[in-house]
Amino acid sequence: MPDVTGPYAPGTPCWVDLMAPDQQAALDFYRDLFGWQGEVGPPDTGGYAVCTLNGKPVAGVMTAMNPDGSKPDPMPPTVWTTYLATADLDATQQAVTANGGQVMMPAMDVMTIGRMAVVSDPTGAVLGLWQAREFTGAGVVNEPGALTWNELNTSDPKAAAAFYDKALGVDVEPMEGAEGYFGLSVDGRPVAGMQGLATIPGLPPGTPSHWLTYFAVDDTDSTVDALVRAGGNVLKPPFDMMAGRMAIVQDPQGGTFAVINVSATDAP
Repeated sequence: MPDVTGPYAPGTPCWVDLMAPDQQAALDFYRDLFGWQGEVGPPDTGGYAVCTLNGKPVAGVMTAMNPDGSKPDPMPPTVWTTYLATADLDATQQAVTANGGQVMMPAMDVMTIGRMAVVSDPTGAVLGLWQAREFTGAGVVNEPGALTWNELNTSDPKAAAAFYDKALGVDVEPMEGAEGYFGLSVDGRPVAGMQGLATIPGLPPGTPSHWLTYFAVDDTDSTVDALVRAGGNVLKPPFDMMAGRMAIVQDPQGGTFAVINVSATDAP
């Protein structure tokens, strides 16, 4: 079912957001590409925009700000961040550091809607943690324009597997039919994927460990064409793989993500 009505199980990707230098330009781009609706938020939320698809929250878009409200110089890179759900953020944050991870932004309250932190795993991949209160995360998944998969590309799959198991309670096992690819499972259900950077063909040397966000689309090729016309960049042109037809792309500000047509498959 594409609509999500209940809380996400701990360890499950529950939200993604984009940090971009030009927030309004990002909102305009993703509106045209995916049909999202969103606007710059109020000052007390740092202008954070919660984008919706058919009236349901689908992703966030923000711009980096200094505590005094000014923009950093230089601006940090444009990046999509994957958030994993947790039932106890303080305990999870402690587990992160106890198992070789680092805390980049300590646990903090986000008004009354939840609590968040930003951490990195022992291989350097950055991720967010979200403890839901009033806001559980994405309200729609696995339909065109919505989040459909999250993937950890890591320099050390063994170390990453041990970390996500011990710190977040996520099981990591080889995925059947996909050599070198691992499924991250919660309660026996695959919720994300993992692969080693060394196994990814054509990856630029020095690419750091990272989480990659996948959005579902009706037609991968036409979506990529539209992205290029809007000023985006293609990192890996459309190709067929076991889960569907996908491509890896960048928005005009450099935010990297994947698009995949999973209409003919059972999406995780």
